[in-house]
Amino acid sequence: MKKAINHWAFPGGITLDEACRQAAEAGFDGIELNVAAEGLLTPYSDEQQVKQVLETVTKYGLVVPSVSTGMLWQTPLTSPDPHVVSRGMEVVRGQLRAAAWLGADTVLVVPGGVDAKAPYDQAYERALAALRQLAPEAERYKVSIGVENVWNKFLLSPLEMRGFIDAVGSPYVGAYFDIGNVLVNGFPEQWIRILGSRVRKVHLKDFKTSVGNIHGFCNLLEGDVDWPEVKKALQDVGYDGYVVAELGPYRHYPEQTIRDAAAAIDRWLASGG
Repeated sequence: MKKAINHWAFPGGITLDEACRQAAEAGFDGIELNVAAEGLLTPYSDEQQVKQVLETVTKYGLVVPSVSTGMLWQTPLTSPDPHVVSRGMEVVRGQLRAAAWLGADTVLVVPGGVDAKAPYDQAYERALAALRQLAPEAERYKVSIGVENVWNKFLLSPLEMRGFIDAVGSPYVGAYFDIGNVLVNGFPEQWIRILGSRVRKVHLKDFKTSVGNIHGFCNLLEGDVDWPEVKKALQDVGYDGYVVAELGPYRHYPEQTIRDAAAAIDRWLASGG
């Protein structure tokens, strides 16, 4: 497995050039970039803009394994408003285009969630319909859509996530599995074995179950993830792709965030189990 880090791990004011320099010096193989409403990559960035971003990344010997976004929290595919769903699908299309130009093979998609205005059964059908429409476009770009497990009251078990992915019915739709997000009510090693070959990418986070809320997220190797079992599960299902650290920067000396994450991942990957 190779290691990458999400661009969100760097402070907001830092340039991509400096972020890539720090990532490369820490020993990362890649950097996961993010599509946002404004900034380096948007859903409407053209090929020239994206290729300029890629030039900065490759200057430091890095690759872009995947493209993430936070925009789908505002434009969920589970919304009862078809206009909101349409905007969300445009975000995913923008991710797919950018990923293809960047040489990435996966985009992270949060499909939406369940709330008072989006009952579970209706949310399921809306997200499923949207991904079925997007799947042929993912296949055209040769870029997989990775559905992420997040705290959205939706797709709450590995069995349901597996069934949802299979119901889409495309080899270009799989799971973007977040290890730390599962700890609040499950075991990541079980999810990995159940999802199996459907796992397209892996986000690395750690979590303290004794805290049990958003404040429970912590540095890698510091929480309750059973890292040896997670590694064994990934090996058992034949996963050999990128593992991507998704962390926020430290308040002080944020460059240490990158070094600490790289060292933790190296220790984990070098372990016998």
